[in-house]
Amino acid sequence: MDHLQSMRVFVKVADLGSFARAASAMDISNAVATRHVADLEGRLGTRLLNRTTRSLSLTESGQVYLERARQILDELEDVEQMVVARNHEPVGTLRIVAPVVFGLHNLAPVLQTYTQRFPKVIPDLTLVDRQVDLVEEGFDVGIVITRQMRSASIVTRRLTTGCMVVCATPSYLEKHGMPTHPEHLVEHPCLSLPSEYWGDERVFTGPDGEVRVRPSNIVVANNTEMLRQFAMLGMGVAILPSYLIGSDIARGKLVRLLSEYRLPQVEINIAYPSRRHLPAKVRTFIDHLVEHFSQSPDTMLGEQWATQGTPGQPVDALPADALAERPSADPALSPRLPRAPRTRTVVPSPL
Repeated sequence: MDHLQSMRVFVKVADLGSFARAASAMDISNAVATRHVADLEGRLGTRLLNRTTRSLSLTESGQVYLERARQILDELEDVEQMVVARNHEPVGTLRIVAPVVFGLHNLAPVLQTYTQRFPKVIPDLTLVDRQVDLVEEGFDVGIVITRQMRSASIVTRRLTTGCMVVCATPSYLEKHGMPTHPEHLVEHPCLSLPSEYWGDERVFTGPDGEVRVRPSNIVVANNTEMLRQFAMLGMGVAILPSYLIGSDIARGKLVRLLSEYRLPQVEINIAYPSRRHLPAKVRTFIDHLVEHFSQSPDTMLGEQWATQGTPGQPVDALPADALAERPSADPALSPRLPRAPRTRTVVPSPL
């Protein structure tokens, strides 16, 4: 029988001095109450109650057991109430993982407003540029930037969408001229992410259909912020995420090129291990992110160039065998997702 339930029945019998009254109070039969106490005595190998036809009293062992049982049941009730409260009231440490560049450019204001609303939550933010296993590494949520999330075990919720933007400084364009077709990129020094993530070609879609181009790279770096700084120095043409350079273009520091052509759209998602029994701190943070991104200015995500997704729209997970064998874009979008021999909660982290 249930050991804890037997303990509860024994305490109730001792408190009320009667099996019948205890059974009635706990909404069980007298026979069930008797079996619970008998099972408890059998497990302990000692008698806890002295029974006669007219009276019921505790043995010496029963008195000792009753005192400790009350303490255990009270502590258990306290723990259960604490856990229930934590699921209803946002409290505790919230472990968040996000890509370095995206986190540096976007998460400070999000966390500021969140902690103002929920001061009992302590965000613990980790910025990394690698694959992360949410469950194994103990993260509550992760920010994922990818064209399409492919995992059997991660639950993702779309925050918004962005795009990749071809850009250069006004001074560079004044000196080298402005490309008007993707094929012109072969004539310009390009600042690029590594080819193992991009592939050898950039695929544009425009008025003349699909155009595939192999840009002439002069600098390769595995970090989009580094490429942005190279571009700001006028070193060449760069293809960068709209969330990173939207404000630079709005201020005229960078110029968007090839506006009639589109590179693959990217999704910005929040990922978490399970959609069941979410703690209040996780649930409220997800809702806060959705609200924040739905109100974000155009300059943050470059949404004047990207088709806006519906904030907060769930993204259906695909089966495990749908994991991509090669990256679908550059590391700023979706690094390689390895096939795993078991179900894992892997969050691809952009550079």
